[in-house]
Amino acid sequence: MECCTKYKKMDGKDIEFLLSVVGKERLFTGEEINEDFSHDELGGIKKMPDVLIEVINTEEVSKIMKYAYDNNIPVVARGSGTGLVGASVPIHGGIMINLSTMNKILEIDEENLTLTVEPGVLLMEISKFVEEHDLFYPPDPGEKSATIGGNINTNAGGMRAVKYGVTRDYVRGLEVVLPNGKVMEVGGKVVKNSSGYSIKDLICGSEGTLAIITKAILKLLPLPKKSISLLIPFEDLDKAIETVPKIVKSKSIPTSIEFMERDVILASEEFLGKKFPDNSADAYLLLTFDGNSKEEIEKDYENVAKICLENSAIDVLIADTDERKESIWSARGAFLEAIKASTSEMDECDVCVPRNKVAEFIKYTYQLQKEFNIRIKNFGHAGDGNLHIYILKDELSEDEWSHKLQAVFKCMYDRARELDGKVSGEHGIGYAKKEYLFESIGEEQKELMKNIKLAFDTKNILNPGKVCE
Repeated sequence: MECCTKYKKMDGKDIEFLLSVVGKERLFTGEEINEDFSHDELGGIKKMPDVLIEVINTEEVSKIMKYAYDNNIPVVARGSGTGLVGASVPIHGGIMINLSTMNKILEIDEENLTLTVEPGVLLMEISKFVEEHDLFYPPDPGEKSATIGGNINTNAGGMRAVKYGVTRDYVRGLEVVLPNGKVMEVGGKVVKNSSGYSIKDLICGSEGTLAIITKAILKLLPLPKKSISLLIPFEDLDKAIETVPKIVKSKSIPTSIEFMERDVILASEEFLGKKFPDNSADAYLLLTFDGNSKEEIEKDYENVAKICLENSAIDVLIADTDERKESIWSARGAFLEAIKASTSEMDECDVCVPRNKVAEFIKYTYQLQKEFNIRIKNFGHAGDGNLHIYILKDELSEDEWSHKLQAVFKCMYDRARELDGKVSGEHGIGYAKKEYLFESIGEEQKELMKNIKLAFDTKNILNPGKVCE
């Protein structure tokens, strides 16, 4: 259902007020706004905001939201724009608040093991900063240039989720601005909290539809001293994926378990202009182990290597130096961009299925590729069942692309539901995946989500038209 709220068309009076808040150096209109702000990473959905504002503190966000609320103007919060489902696209125009300029690391508390940051701090900046203090922020999404605000809003997962969990597990507290402009703090530095509903956890993963995050308190861990990666080739993906439940069931829990196929590796090699350590096999598992001693890690990875070799692995390649690990993980990190560079346009299915159903789902995508005569590429987090399936346009006409994409998506989301899976594992729903969410969750849950949205945002001005509308 599309948003049917009647919004105020912005005029000179609105611009005048916003200028009084941020000044002309941080407010942009019309052709002053870079086209990049009309879309996210995939670019399938495009709409320009009427006004783009760079904010530098919570007070500015609060004033802008109060004015927008009083005047019925839609507002969208924006970070680095690395999303894949159109969640940060201003489909109703209005005001876009660019939070990338709120990018300060405010405090590291080594006694409570927390880091307090503004929402525009990049994931890679957090990792580097805390490691200098011998600490560790575990969530590890592939896009390291994403902002922490974006990570929290999508409850980003990433490659270390097998052992450490997802972003929500590392958010201790939030400062947020509500749609009416009021500032609220939820959670805090405490480790345990059973004080009423967990509003903090509700905001994590809400894709900017409930409140605007202006500060986050993140949980840290002591930095593991050692890590080793294993690159394990298999004859085919079936054999690789079928080994994963046996690895997870063992007492040697890897930090991450990724799967990949040869054609994606070759695309990554071409994109990066450098060789992968091995590209001769049709399929691979990529595992990482971390711990505080080499002996501890060796015991774990030797156990897992034995399991893999007993289950048709061709070999076990050990990456125990920084150079070897970098050559593998840089290629893995480039998969999305490499696939994107190989085609004219693409879209993604970010389903999550039970681990023992991963192989079955991947086989099904092969059937769809033949049935619809369209290229489909995949890789993903085998250890938690989160699959990234990319449908490529190549030389298809717009009509063919639209028809085939819709048909393939329906088939994949239907099959995911049949396998007790979910529509999205980490990239969210945004604008692009709403219809598939509605089919998956049913009317009762859809109505409950809409009521939660209205409890936060009675005028429906904050990121309207996304997730549950």
